Amino acid sequence: MTVRSILNTKGHQIMSVEPDAKLAAAVKLLAEKKIGAVLVMNQSRLEGILSERDIVRVLGERGAAVLEEPVAQVMTRKVVTCKETDTVAELMEMMTSGKFRHLPVIDNGKVVGLISIGDIVKRRVQEYESEQEALRDYIKTA
Repeated sequence: MTVRSILNTKGHQIMSVEPDAKLAAAVKLLAEKKIGAVLVMNQSRLEGILSERDIVRVLGERGAAVLEEPVAQVMTRKVVTCKETDTVAELMEMMTSGKFRHLPVIDNGKVVGLISIGDIVKRRVQEYESEQEALRDYIKTA
């Protein structure tokens, strides 16, 4: 199973903010959309990623005043990305070793989606359920 198959089911929509947006606005977007990360993009160029973890860390370090700072001051700048041809096993390895839960998907230098660990778990559970159903059907006909 590949990233492409997940995106074809999930969709290619992404939520993003500009680097100069206030952190408070990004927090509001995360809450409204019930998501754990947002891409930081300058026009169509990926500049960084802002996750709930980034926000909690900076709030703990600098207090609530940081909410008025630009997202660029808080975001993770070194963004690990994946391709549509990458497998779920590869993503699981990247996420586990990197200790992050969101991967932007890049195709020909353009962001085409965002995969979360939740997307991967959901897909794996669906696979296991399909396999179990196929085994039950096989046993019934044997």
